[in-house]
Order: sequence, then C-alpha cells, then structure tokens
Amino acid sequence: MAEQDPTAAARFMDLTDPRYAYMFGFLQADGHLSQQSRQRGRLTVELNVRDIDLLHEFQRLTPYNSSVTERTRATNFASASHAAVWACSALEARTIINELGIPYGRKSKTIAPPRVDFSRRDYIRGVIDADGSVGYTGKGFPFVSLTTASTAIGAYLCHYAKKITGAERTIKRNARDGVYNILYTNEAAVELASHLYYGGCLALERKKAAAGSLGAWTRPADMPRMTPRRRWAVAEDLKLLDIGDAAAAAVELGRSESACRQRLTRLRTGCGPWPAR
Repeated sequence: MAEQDPTAAARFMDLTDPRYAYMFGFLQADGHLSQQSRQRGRLTVELNVRDIDLLHEFQRLTPYNSSVTERTRATNFASASHAAVWACSALEARTIINELGIPYGRKSKTIAPPRVDFSRRDYIRGVIDADGSVGYTGKGFPFVSLTTASTAIGAYLCHYAKKITGAERTIKRNARDGVYNILYTNEAAVELASHLYYGGCLALERKKAAAGSLGAWTRPADMPRMTPRRRWAVAEDLKLLDIGDAAAAAVELGRSESACRQRLTRLRTGCGPWPAR
C-alpha cells in the first residue's frame, strides 16, 4: 500500500493544487463512479498494469481507504489483458468527486471543466493522459491529440490551446462514432506538450517521456508552413451577400473568386450561419 501524503486530508480534491487538478481530469475522463443501495458505491480507474505507478500515486493522494489490485482478463483486443485497478468506496470521497463534476454511471458526453477555481494546465494534462495521445505520427511529425465525447471538454481544450499556441481548432463530431477528434501537430504540438508536461508534474511516465521527446523536433527545411485559414467575418458575409457576385466580391474583399463563390453558396443554401444585420 502506498504511503499516504501527509497533506492529503486537508487538501483532498483542492483543484488549485496541481496534483488534484490532474487527478480530477484523469478521473473525469477515465474513471467510473458507481452506486448501489444504502449509499454504497465505488470510484474506480482501470489501466494497463504498466501504468500502475500512477494508481499508487492516486492512492497516496487519497485520505480514505483505497486499494490497487491487479487482474488478468480477456478483452476485445487481447485474450489475456493484465490490468491494474484503483478503487475507493468511501462515501465522503465519492460525494466530493460527484459534486465537483463526475456523475454516477455513464458520463462521457456530460462531463465538463470544473466550475470552481482549478489549475488549468494540470487538469487538461489529466484529461489528455486519460483519453489522448502524445508522440510522433508514422511520418515522424509531432502530435498531441484528444478524443472525447464531451462538447464542453473539447471546446475547452480548443480555447486553452489557442491561448498557448495560437493554433485555432473548431470541433465537430465525426460521423462514425459521434466523438470529437482534436489534433495539434508540428510546432503547435511541441509548444502545447512543453507547456502541459513540465518538470516534476504528475503524469503517466510514458506520456511525459513522449512529450519530452517532441522538443527535439525541428521543421525540415523543405517542409512548407501552412498559412492559417482566414475566417469569414460577419461584415464580410454581409458585403458578399450585398454584392451577390463572386468575381466582384473578390476584388472588394481581397479574397479569391473561388473562396467567394463557395462562401456565397454556403450562405444561400443554409450550410453556413446567416449573418445578423
């Protein structure tokens, strides 16, 4: 059993503490809160046994009785999967976690960033450690990604990452399974990983190592930089609709004729939001 942190009783789930902000983000994304009759229930996290050290750290940070056990079972991906499980049944601990924003039962679409003060980069790192990836693509380009069913979580990552990297992302559920796949690559990935995975932070060691390796990447000399997409402002949409001709609007707005034609079609067919006058 992990030795308990002496400050845990006083600071448990104080989300201004980077350790608990990370832990809460991880639990939101990859934990499960269940309940039964007579106020019984469990808070659990199951990981591959290679990540058992993180579960021992959760146990150390929890001032209630909790356990870390191992088990082997068949899954859809392997005939024998060796897993580690952290579990806590204390009603007080479950109540604190639940009130902060982890519902009982299915939660993937309903979770959202905390409504109390919290350490933002540590919280996001917890979410990415649980439901994201950090590393290099098959072609050797750095990336940081998150897969989530929660609109609130996806939108918050986009908002936060734009402040750190300047890279703008819009979220849209994919057609196959209805989740958001948010991806940062190249310089944006390097910058975001360096910001989230700082020295001494609580994290999955393998992802912390992967994040650290991204700093060695430099853009190849022959690799062109993509110019950030110029978004349409409401005033431009109104001007485009007033002119009504793609070629004339292109001269007026300083855009290509094809871009004006596509935008005009989207506005007229209702594929894009109609600008308010």
